[in-house]
Amino acid sequence: MKKIITTILGAIVLSFGLNAQNTKPNIVVIYVDDLGYGDLSCYGATEVNTPNVDKLAKGGVQFTDGHCSAATCTPSRYSLLTGRYAFRKNAAVLPGDAPLLISTERETLPSMLQKNGYKTAVIGKWHLGLGDGNVDWNDKVSPGPLEIGFDYSYLIPSTGDRVPSVLLENHHVVGLDPEDPIQISYKKKIGNDPTGNENPELERYASDNFHGKTIVNGVARIGYMTGGNSARFRDETVPYQMLSKARTFIDENKEQPFFLYFAFHDIHVPRLPDTRFQGATNMGVRGDAIVQMDYITGAIVAHLEKRGLDKNTLIVFSSDNGPVLDDGYADEAVSKLGKHQPAGPYRGNKYSAYEAGTRVPTIVYWPGTIQPKQSDALLTQTDLYASVAELIGHKLHENEAPDSEAMWSTFAGESKKGRDFLLEESVTLSLRHGDYKYIHPTTKKAGWIKKEKNIESGAMNEAQLYDLSKDVGERTNIAAKNKRLVKKMQKEIERIQNNEVTRK
Repeated sequence: MKKIITTILGAIVLSFGLNAQNTKPNIVVIYVDDLGYGDLSCYGATEVNTPNVDKLAKGGVQFTDGHCSAATCTPSRYSLLTGRYAFRKNAAVLPGDAPLLISTERETLPSMLQKNGYKTAVIGKWHLGLGDGNVDWNDKVSPGPLEIGFDYSYLIPSTGDRVPSVLLENHHVVGLDPEDPIQISYKKKIGNDPTGNENPELERYASDNFHGKTIVNGVARIGYMTGGNSARFRDETVPYQMLSKARTFIDENKEQPFFLYFAFHDIHVPRLPDTRFQGATNMGVRGDAIVQMDYITGAIVAHLEKRGLDKNTLIVFSSDNGPVLDDGYADEAVSKLGKHQPAGPYRGNKYSAYEAGTRVPTIVYWPGTIQPKQSDALLTQTDLYASVAELIGHKLHENEAPDSEAMWSTFAGESKKGRDFLLEESVTLSLRHGDYKYIHPTTKKAGWIKKEKNIESGAMNEAQLYDLSKDVGERTNIAAKNKRLVKKMQKEIERIQNNEVTRK
């Protein structure tokens, strides 16, 4: 009997010790760019195989109704890091020379974690602005990630199809020759570098007029750049440089809790996967970039396992918005699509108010702590901030993450209770309530989305209501027959618009 009691007490102590340790796990957010709901084999893709992400899905919680906050990248990233809807900041896709979008006075997910003993890093695509609006790329670039809660940053300053086509480590451009200073302009041509519009014969593949400015690494970009030749990146090597920095950050901080925000540039344009992945699919460079992304994801997980950190590391895998094929370059993403359905069964794509604009792959993985399962809970990335705070025991103060709800039990798969109302941002505001999807009427001009991207914007000057339980493709507008529900949804959007939640 004494031996049995001792064994039980030992198990209780061990369990308590594990739980105490796990209240502050390492946290890794793997954020893919332009990855659609149907772009992974674990979400039904048959033309591309993603075994490393599938491993996360099989061993964690795979959400079938998980959402980014917006149908474009900058707003989603803003909401992820602040727990605040991007429309409150009038956030839109930023040019490459935009000032820092997140106020240095605002609490962020990394700054909250810093205060709770975490070392924090952002590695990858940024696209949230840098500096004060008058950046000198040859000097200290500030404010930036280090001023809003990150201890370390290694970035593509904006995104790959916008200049400057360089990497920024903390406050400085990597590999810059002071004798060859960088100059950037989004208003007029500067320097003598060839452009896609003037020298299309120099491009690897054709660009549209908007993207057809300075050519870097054989690809025309948005905006004009001259100088900084030694610092210009090669798109093919960027994923491996990011992986190397991620491994180093993990190694240097393995003795304390850390937060790594690993923001892929893949599978955003320009799509230039490394030679080892070229031809990995029959879908051309877009499909090959998905395989490359899967490989890098697997390498990060393998490194955590190699260092014995996987059992105490929470991984959240998702995307910043829905998929897009033709996004400025003639890279055969459309002609080689074949049977692949990037958005799965859903209508719309990136930029769109329809469901595929924000319904994205969402996986939460924590081996030994989170039990494998699928969940159809209605979930948004905006709630990650408050949910992580709940996990580590941080009490949010007034105005901190004002639109974020604490839903850790849902993220962990312990509860199926999702959002009662879930906001989706695009050219207008949409609202989910159970299986009902409401799209707010708007007079905004969104014809360019169809004309330039061949994507349905979902923008109309009349209310739209769909029952996704019967009409997953959002084809039958039932607003006229459900005026009471439309009014309820409309009132909720107005409440959200007019009231920024505060905590006492």
